[in-house]
Amino acid sequence: MITKDRPESALHTLDRLAALPEQPPVVVVDNGLDRAVTEALRAHPSGPQVLAPGRNTGALGRNLAVRHADTPYVAFSDDDSWWQAGALRRAADLLDAHPRLGLLAARSLVGPEERDDPLNELLARSPLPPDPALPGRPVLGFLGCACVVRRRAHLEAGGYHALLFFGAEETLLAYDLAAAGWGVSYDPSVAAYHHPDPGARPGRAALLRRNALLTAWLRRPVHVALRHTVALGAAAARGDAGAAAALGGAAVRLPAALRLRRRLPLGVERRVRLLERNAPSASACAEAQEGGKA
Repeated sequence: MITKDRPESALHTLDRLAALPEQPPVVVVDNGLDRAVTEALRAHPSGPQVLAPGRNTGALGRNLAVRHADTPYVAFSDDDSWWQAGALRRAADLLDAHPRLGLLAARSLVGPEERDDPLNELLARSPLPPDPALPGRPVLGFLGCACVVRRRAHLEAGGYHALLFFGAEETLLAYDLAAAGWGVSYDPSVAAYHHPDPGARPGRAALLRRNALLTAWLRRPVHVALRHTVALGAAAARGDAGAAAALGGAAVRLPAALRLRRRLPLGVERRVRLLERNAPSASACAEAQEGGKA
């Protein structure tokens, strides 16, 4: 679990995780700087392992948690999400039965009314062809707080990318898992609950667009990355302030993206293009993927 400056929500999530029949060991990465919060998390009766990096590591906190975990599979939560009873046992059974499965995307149920996250439908309708070596539906996306990863696969793929930090960071990890030969699947028989803060999150949409563009420069063919750049630039020229902010943020990081650039294998690139031809726009997918993350 990653958390930052939300002790009440984090402690509530620890209560929910402690009540699961699987009794999973919990690693918490506290991205905040308040030592009182860190100590409150450590004092929780469930005895979580609490890591305090002393800075906001964003999504990279999940990489830190994976490195400290001593189980073959790691289920991710944010401080406003937890797992349905029996979901972790089901996920472990699926990972046991499918040794090429690197990451299992779960069904996310949002709020007290447990409505389906919009991403659920996008994943369920994935146009990628079925793979007999994988359960459920092959996908190249997931929700970061509703997935279970094979620890070895996460480490081999390099985990979440430092350049993105936070916001629609899941797509790049899905690409990298696939590039390393691991499968990514959506199976709605595994479910997580997500109770995000309903408040506004200024700047989040621009962040998603920035990271979508950076993902293209990090992994896609140059002409594809250029096409995305031109489209974002045209939107900025029309007065779209969010596009301008996204383009500016990407420009600052572009030299690093070019240094770290690594083209996807042709087979993975073909799958990405199939998704693009049959799915909503990349920005729409990113916003659905981000869901209600707080």
